[in-house]
Amino acid sequence: MAERVYLDHAATTPVDEQVLEAMWRVYTDTWGNPSSIYLEGQQARRALDAARKLCADLLGASPKEIVFTSGGTESDNAAIRGAALAQRDLGRGSHLVTTQIEHHAVLHTVEQLEREGFRATYLPVDAEGVIDLAALEAAVGPETTVVSVMTANNEVGTIQPVAEAARVAKAKNPQVVVHTDAVQAAGALDVRPGALGVDLLSVAAHKLYGPKGVGLLYVKNRTPWQPLLLGGSQEKERRAGTENLAGVVGLATALKLACDEREERNARVRALRDRLLFGMPERVPDTVITGPTDPARRLPNSFSCCFRNVEGESVLLALDLAGIAASSGSACTTGALEPSHVLTAMGVEPDLAHASLRLTVGHENTDAEIDRVLETLPEIVSRLRALAGSA
Repeated sequence: MAERVYLDHAATTPVDEQVLEAMWRVYTDTWGNPSSIYLEGQQARRALDAARKLCADLLGASPKEIVFTSGGTESDNAAIRGAALAQRDLGRGSHLVTTQIEHHAVLHTVEQLEREGFRATYLPVDAEGVIDLAALEAAVGPETTVVSVMTANNEVGTIQPVAEAARVAKAKNPQVVVHTDAVQAAGALDVRPGALGVDLLSVAAHKLYGPKGVGLLYVKNRTPWQPLLLGGSQEKERRAGTENLAGVVGLATALKLACDEREERNARVRALRDRLLFGMPERVPDTVITGPTDPARRLPNSFSCCFRNVEGESVLLALDLAGIAASSGSACTTGALEPSHVLTAMGVEPDLAHASLRLTVGHENTDAEIDRVLETLPEIVSRLRALAGSA
């Protein structure tokens, strides 16, 4: 039986061996509580401080601007909620601006704040998933306190003009706090907050060959912000709870590897991704590419499309049986398959959005694996269309 092909790196990545080794050393040699004053605690504190400094250096930040979290979801929640509440307490308003295609960690946080009395504007995107900067400029006003625009979309790979968005927002209201969800982009793009012009930035380790359950939130010095979790003095009272030291060291190690090897990794996955991007429409009739048609405007490892006259979930199940792990933009909600909110915002009709496929390449994938996908998918789609009577 052929080995499985994993092409869902946007969902999670395997942990790099060097990351595992660094984490194992913590579990075996530096397992103390960083808040304790005795030897074991101080050893753990030094390891925590070293990991924080490494992450800060890689992001062009100060160590005191790095808050370790349990992952991207917490980082997004803490960023938006913390800034929104702090800004409101300062009397600066209660208007939030985000986009229609954010990860639900952002969207659901904003929706919850709306239920608590905040007002929100959800910016539209074009057919390729790019935000409308003119709409952003029109939306920001004197009551706007937080703007959140993701660095790159997790479903279709669209890279957003975050630096331009930050400039537009702050030109309209200098007191606006700008956040970017860089969870999908970290490792593939330059996500240094200084280059992006943002005040808050979220990263998750497991998207860049690190462990699950750990991430970071960059909080620019002097940014109005309140902690999400209370109950301890950890992280300089910005995130209570004993730090996941092994996870933090794993995050720092993974981030360094990703930054050091970014050009090499990107070149490799881009070549594989382009074979899908240009080869799939040739192999499978009625393939509709979603996201930017210009490969340079999407994440280097990200391919997404829809197949006409076929159900996306059926394609995924057939691929899984064929030993290929892939993903769809659709989500199963209350027993009914709903089209992706990202594709809907991009203007993709519901029937077509139901037939979405996302293939995200990792640097461990091979040309032979891409060959296998390009050979397997045409037969799957053809068979499913025949069963549906639409071949």
